[in-house]
Amino acid sequence: MLAFGSIPIGPFRAALLLCLLLALAGCGAGQAPPSHPELPEPALRRLTEAQYINAIEDLFGADLFVPAGIEPDLRVRGLYSVGASLAAISPRGVEGFERASYTVAAQVMEVDRRERVVSCTPDAIVDPDCARAALAPLARRAWRRTVDEDELEQLIELAGASAQALGDFYQGLEFALATVLQYPDFLYRVELGNSVAGDDGTPLFDDFELASRLSFLLWNSIPDEELLDLAERGELSQDLVLDQQLDRMLSSERARKGLRAWFADLLHLADLDELYKDSVTFVHMSDTLGASAREETLLLFEDIVFDQDRDLREILTTRETFLNRELATLYAVQAPVREGFAPYDFGAEGQRRGLLNHASLLTLNSHPASSSPTLRGLFIREVLLCQVMPGAPAGVDTSIPPPSEVARTLRDRVQQHLTDPACGGCHRMMDLLGLGLENFDGIGVYRSQDNGADIDASGEFEETEFANHIEMAELVAQSEDFSDCMTTQVFRAALGQAEEPGQNASLDWLQERFAAHDYRLLPTLKDLLMSPLFRQAGELHPAGPEPVPPEPGIAPAVGLEPQLPGGSR
Repeated sequence: MLAFGSIPIGPFRAALLLCLLLALAGCGAGQAPPSHPELPEPALRRLTEAQYINAIEDLFGADLFVPAGIEPDLRVRGLYSVGASLAAISPRGVEGFERASYTVAAQVMEVDRRERVVSCTPDAIVDPDCARAALAPLARRAWRRTVDEDELEQLIELAGASAQALGDFYQGLEFALATVLQYPDFLYRVELGNSVAGDDGTPLFDDFELASRLSFLLWNSIPDEELLDLAERGELSQDLVLDQQLDRMLSSERARKGLRAWFADLLHLADLDELYKDSVTFVHMSDTLGASAREETLLLFEDIVFDQDRDLREILTTRETFLNRELATLYAVQAPVREGFAPYDFGAEGQRRGLLNHASLLTLNSHPASSSPTLRGLFIREVLLCQVMPGAPAGVDTSIPPPSEVARTLRDRVQQHLTDPACGGCHRMMDLLGLGLENFDGIGVYRSQDNGADIDASGEFEETEFANHIEMAELVAQSEDFSDCMTTQVFRAALGQAEEPGQNASLDWLQERFAAHDYRLLPTLKDLLMSPLFRQAGELHPAGPEPVPPEPGIAPAVGLEPQLPGGSR
């Protein structure tokens, strides 16, 4: 009989007591997130190009022409979602967003589309009541918050003055609508916190800010009416309500689109649109290969995360993928019967396993006329393992000699990097990983020889040798660095900033939750969004330029006054 102090206890109670002690020690079901995590100072985040387009389409429909390329997105730590907090709007961008707002507004006010915004019939050229009915819900959704009465009145007055000058109610409304789309609360994510405090005085994001944070992370777009209604009633921040909304959001089709955007951002898949390869060297290269390769990778991500809810680490080792006829030809396997993508299993004897053997990553991390062990190893280290690799020392020759009789394969030709004392240390970390992918050329075609010589795809990862790309992928997938990096990348996207040393406890907690959920992304993401890490706000510091919300009023976000007809715009 066991005893607790002087009190004898039976086996069942002993087991129960042990569980309680383990729970108190942070073992059992897992540690709670830090109650007061170290958080970054809030910052205005400019919408990325994709978020801007998605927001316009959610407001007005997907059949509009939305100008793109107004301001380039900024990558920080490899992510647009982190760079958004540092992305400003240039004078050229000011003009670009103004032109875009009028381009969109003119299309929305066309006869066959205007009923999407205007549900009333105007009684006159100037009809303040009908203008209010159209503008109030539109501005609320576009700005992701309650619209002040003064702001709404100014919009209505602008619509009326423009209608009077042009002699048409709808043309007047077009000017007010264009102003809504230039407002700071549309072009930026105004999520500053500090207007609401918890019971202990901790700054919190208010319900509207929380709705915006959730929707841009999970849907890559603006909140829907249900989120805004809950925010307006102050209910979204209630734990039970938030839990229910996360289930709703994550189970929607929009979540697939939103998390695909995160994964594409992480892997830099947008760069496939600018792909250049030597068509003489790579005979399978085509104008459509980049889009096909990107879709294969995103379909596999979607299948593992949403359809099967599997261990995310399997994305590096699975035999399964999705192919269309173009990729089937590239991979030398049987093509789908129908047009479009279909599931495909390479089988136990197949030469491909997982993400690292996809044409998307193999192509992006190669040179225009050759593969690149260095670029491929660098990608694995920086993107999949979150390791920072230094640049080449100044004055060091980074060129690779051309093939010769004594050095035909790329492995032979990169030996000078591996043996040079000035760069060998870093190149061993990159090249000995990247050489494991040498059986794939610069666009992902499998090969057994390079310039007529047999390819040796062996290498080393963290002092463990591997024979080929399949063994390498297994080693990377099972490393703690990979699973920890995936949670770090989610953390960066959710908070819009790179991690700092003071946030180690928060990252440790998130990594523990990922392991506790068997490395499944969706439940781990839900834990993060329910935690203080996502819901609490850092403090605004008085020193230096503060990211403050703009003053109320109708002046456009980007600093231009909308001109009435007869003026220039």
